[in-house]
Amino acid sequence: MSKLFRYYGELCATHPWEVIVAVLTLTACFLTVEKQVIPVTQKEPPCVGGCLEEQFHAADMVLMTVIRCLAIMYSYHQFRNLQNLGSKYILGIAGLFVVFSSFVFTSTLLSFLHIDLVDLKDAMFFFLLLIDLSKAATLAQFALTASSTEDISKQIARGVSVLGPTLTLDTLVETLVIGVGTLSGVKRLEMLSYFASLSVIVNYVIFMTFYPACLSLLLELGRISNFYGEKQQFIRKKLLEENDKSNPAVQRVKLIMSFGLLVVHLHSRWGVNDEFQESINNLKESVNCSDDTSFYGFMMKQFVLGADHIVILILLLTLMIKFIFFEPKEQLKEQLEQDVLIELKKDIQSKRSHIRTTSINAESQTEGLRLEFLDFEDGTSDKDTDVSRSLQSCLEIYRTDSGASQLSDKEIMMLVDTKHIPAYNLEKAVQNPERGVKIRRKMIENQIKQSVFHTMPYKDYDYSKVMGTCCENVVGYVPIPLGVAGPLLLDDQFYYIPMATTEGCLVASTNRGCRALEKTGVKSTIVADGMTRGPVVRFPCITKASEVVIWIKKSENFAKVKEQFDSTSRFAKLSKISPHIAGRYLFIRFMAETGDAMGMNMISKGAEKALLYLQTIFNEMEILSLSGNVCTDKKAAAINWIEGRGKSVVCEALVPANIVQSVLKTTTHALIDLNISKNMVGSAMAGSIGGFNAHAANIVTAVYIATGQDAAQNVASSNCITIMEPSGDKGEDLLISCTMPSLEIGTVGGGTILPAQSSCLELLGVKGPHMANPGDNAKQLARIVCGAVLAGELSLMAALASGQLVNSHLRFNRSYSEKEATSSKLTDRSMSCQT
Repeated sequence: MSKLFRYYGELCATHPWEVIVAVLTLTACFLTVEKQVIPVTQKEPPCVGGCLEEQFHAADMVLMTVIRCLAIMYSYHQFRNLQNLGSKYILGIAGLFVVFSSFVFTSTLLSFLHIDLVDLKDAMFFFLLLIDLSKAATLAQFALTASSTEDISKQIARGVSVLGPTLTLDTLVETLVIGVGTLSGVKRLEMLSYFASLSVIVNYVIFMTFYPACLSLLLELGRISNFYGEKQQFIRKKLLEENDKSNPAVQRVKLIMSFGLLVVHLHSRWGVNDEFQESINNLKESVNCSDDTSFYGFMMKQFVLGADHIVILILLLTLMIKFIFFEPKEQLKEQLEQDVLIELKKDIQSKRSHIRTTSINAESQTEGLRLEFLDFEDGTSDKDTDVSRSLQSCLEIYRTDSGASQLSDKEIMMLVDTKHIPAYNLEKAVQNPERGVKIRRKMIENQIKQSVFHTMPYKDYDYSKVMGTCCENVVGYVPIPLGVAGPLLLDDQFYYIPMATTEGCLVASTNRGCRALEKTGVKSTIVADGMTRGPVVRFPCITKASEVVIWIKKSENFAKVKEQFDSTSRFAKLSKISPHIAGRYLFIRFMAETGDAMGMNMISKGAEKALLYLQTIFNEMEILSLSGNVCTDKKAAAINWIEGRGKSVVCEALVPANIVQSVLKTTTHALIDLNISKNMVGSAMAGSIGGFNAHAANIVTAVYIATGQDAAQNVASSNCITIMEPSGDKGEDLLISCTMPSLEIGTVGGGTILPAQSSCLELLGVKGPHMANPGDNAKQLARIVCGAVLAGELSLMAALASGQLVNSHLRFNRSYSEKEATSSKLTDRSMSCQT
């Protein structure tokens, strides 16, 4: 049953809007159903004046006042218990929500069944006695142990699986026990019993449907997660232990009781439907008193304030003020710390024989334990204790379901040192990525005997997206300044370019280039798209290798290889195979489109499948490596410059002469002359491959880091040739173009899934895959990068042509300029003294 309730709870928690709307819709339907008048065969004599007063006697008023006060005190006691479980505001709101919603839905159901209450005030206080807020608080506490917003629905489902079976049985027993009151023959008791039975059933339905959905929605919208911090594992364990304490014998007794009570109800109800309907009609008629005064009398009865009501109101207001303003706020923290201390003390006592006592006398043990408890009271540590258990004891705990999460930091470090926990697997072992990072930092500092990580942040980072995807052996994260250049007018649309860099003036320079292009804009086009992978294979002789080259070049054979390659992915589409022979070695360069992903993993998978197919045809082929460096990945290579890799992009812009002069502070002739001398002749003299530009790598790398690309691929991605030509009637306008044949880029996978990098992609409007046309987002990002490079090239070349480069760096790099200014003053003063 727990599994079924878990699936059910997960359904409610993961679809909160649907559940809430469904319940509210059903409630609205109940309220809007047209009431039908039930004919009454026997009417009691109409009440005469004073019928309302005759229903109340002094003894009855005293008894009901005591019951109401007890109901309020009982509710207050339950809310006090909520404080011991968590935030009194969050759990208090949860409890009030259950009470309010259950009462509203119960009243709605009574209205639908055309059953009027004898006294709404009395029913309300009986209702408070029936509601058990501990179950609502426990489910809310399960939700609060979630480590992230994505984990909230799972923890709610877990709570429903734990509470569901017991709550179902308790509801059945309560309904049958309270239902006995409907057989008493006393009208007022029968009506209250009907109300109580319906309340129990409705409260159960609300708790199992409406409450989990609203709880999930409340915590997710409030972004409440990891509420208990490092104590959440202890809280989860405690919740599960409380559930395990339930006595099976009690559950069996409840089942037997339920069966017996069910027999009693069936026997009592059998054949008395007419009498039951008549009693209901009589009750309805007695409430109405008379046709003329029913509504007025009923409403006056509900809202009239007597002495008993004043007493209850004063009690209620006093308790509310005390609970909200005078309850201790740190009670939860103290209670948790006391519970942890008690558990630790029990564990130390039970494992006392295993504690290492070499060179430690009894006095030092007592002192160490005292200091450890003081650490807990100060809140400085709850895992990293001075008292360590033996290796064998730690291994026994580690091999349980709770794993290393129940061990101290020093004990975990001991297991790492003894090779029982791999250092790279710390996050998984302790089931808490942040704690795993903290322990790894301590281990490294212990090994080098130096504190080096004190200025490196590691807290409050979503490591779940990093582990197994972006980085291993994590010790923190390195914040890099993020600037924005723009807006850049590209293909008639404005873009703000995110650039992560530590180089001064880079963003400012690119921003100036964007400003020079804001009127005429940049035009871009994708001329080729294809990621490459070049495996190396070997044959017994050059004859066999050459046979494969000839075989691959035939179109029908290419189609066969393409079929094998394309079968590995929905997006991988093989477009070209280029064989390159060197003796008996054969390098087969596969080129394929890869959708919105950069595509290295995708194309590697396809290349492997194609190679295995070729091996079935050419049995003597020996596969040496999936990458043979003809790809070519992350290395300067002419093949990428000539044949392209990734996205091949060309951008072009026309800059009017007045903009060149007013914004760039130079002339078209000076820019063209400098471009030939520097970017063409200078790069040729250096023997550059793809480096016929001023600083394309600057912009490429900054945008790559900001958007989660593989920064090492700036080697090939920065291949760029910048061409400047005169334009216009007089040749005073500037026509500039940047051609980048090998932009290796993507919008899915790798670092693009990280929150900050994902935000930068969203800023550019290219986050994730393109739903309609896979690959369009990655192509658009490549256009943006090339356009930003053009803006950066324009600005830097203008700075060089006008001699502004050094001055701008001195102006923007203030620390450097201040030192230079100070040094200059000292030099001048020294020379003056010498003179």
